[in-house]
Amino acid sequence: MDMNELTPHLEELKRVLNGKVSEEELLRELDIYLNKYRTDITSAKRGILKKHGAATPTQSSFVTAASVSKKISALSGSEQNVDILAKVVFSDKKQVTIKGAPRVIVSGILGDETGTASFTVWDGENCELEKGAVYLFKNAYTKLWNDKIQINLGNRSVISRENVELAMPERQISYSSSVAKISDLREGIGNVTISGKIVSIESRNTVVRGEEKTVFSGIIADETGKVQFSAWTDFGLSEGDCVCIKNGYIRAWKGIPQLNFGDKSEVSKVDDTFGNVEGTSATKKTVSEIVKNGGGLDNAVSGMVVELRTGSGLIKRCPQCNRSILGTDCLTHGHVEPVMDLRMKVIVDDGTGAINAIIGRELTEKLTSITLSMATELAKARGDSEIIAKSIAERIMLKHITITGNAMNDEYGPMMIVKDAEIDEIDVIAEAESLLAKVEEVLM
Repeated sequence: MDMNELTPHLEELKRVLNGKVSEEELLRELDIYLNKYRTDITSAKRGILKKHGAATPTQSSFVTAASVSKKISALSGSEQNVDILAKVVFSDKKQVTIKGAPRVIVSGILGDETGTASFTVWDGENCELEKGAVYLFKNAYTKLWNDKIQINLGNRSVISRENVELAMPERQISYSSSVAKISDLREGIGNVTISGKIVSIESRNTVVRGEEKTVFSGIIADETGKVQFSAWTDFGLSEGDCVCIKNGYIRAWKGIPQLNFGDKSEVSKVDDTFGNVEGTSATKKTVSEIVKNGGGLDNAVSGMVVELRTGSGLIKRCPQCNRSILGTDCLTHGHVEPVMDLRMKVIVDDGTGAINAIIGRELTEKLTSITLSMATELAKARGDSEIIAKSIAERIMLKHITITGNAMNDEYGPMMIVKDAEIDEIDVIAEAESLLAKVEEVLM
């Protein structure tokens, strides 16, 4: 029984024991009962309750009774034993690895007359769900993820096809779309109105929920920045068009916000030209803004280099995939004749936060005046490639620089693949006088 299947039982035990036993201890004891003593889950829970002096299930609020039936809109995300009558909007069977072991799961979307929710059948080897058919899902449990309901079906669940009709409502459009500039976009925003100029656009075919669709993707820009977009309906867009897009929504890829719009959106031409949006000027951002909004295209950050990270200096790359390698073996292509390269992995602090930045060979040579040929010869002469990173550190540490590129923010924090960089000339005296003036203003 994996963690997803254990979750409802664990929550029951925690509630009955009223927090007297830690979650880690309960998981350890469940593991002993289930995997060492080979008891069933009901006996395991009874044994744990008895051990910790809780009332027996018949005397407590411990849930052992039959499940209740609910509509999707009534689900709270904390149900431990619920029956749901729903239509399969979409399903996909695939093999995943859970705790190092392969497992077949079925996931997708269920719907009824009140709404939709995602679902996962965790033991899907023999589960076949037909799109558009109605099923009764018994003994399911639910969770919340990103404030959205997830329906889970474990080894106690039963799925039966029902010969009934279940009408689903048409997706409702909210016309209270909020107007935003591109620099304000962040993941999770829905019903947003964006105006801008189509900088680039191309079409490609893809498969969505088992159906082939044509998606139109590119870049749209206004005077505050640029954002990638995906149009799931053909609006007849062309490069250079100035448009207003209503009822779009924002999703993120690798922490970079992206604009999406489709059949429920409205697109119209506008007269605004939005200035020179095709130019090379980047959008000035602070690190805190990148963390808040989730990055973006062509962002510029100015700050001080506070650390040169491991993996900087002279490195080896696979000539086929260009990945950095150790020795002469690539994880993908095996034994190769490596190609030497030069790079910097730095941390830049702008006072509002710190961002990881990866700077390639050309910019590394420009900023440090250490070329690849110089680095290769020096490392060969000294018999040590580590000296290159030390030499780079001497020339870049505590320098104030401006880096430009696509910024992203994910679980590892803000990061930028740098496309351009400049060392800033700082007037130390002027900066000191400005700081002193601000201090005196506060003290007065």
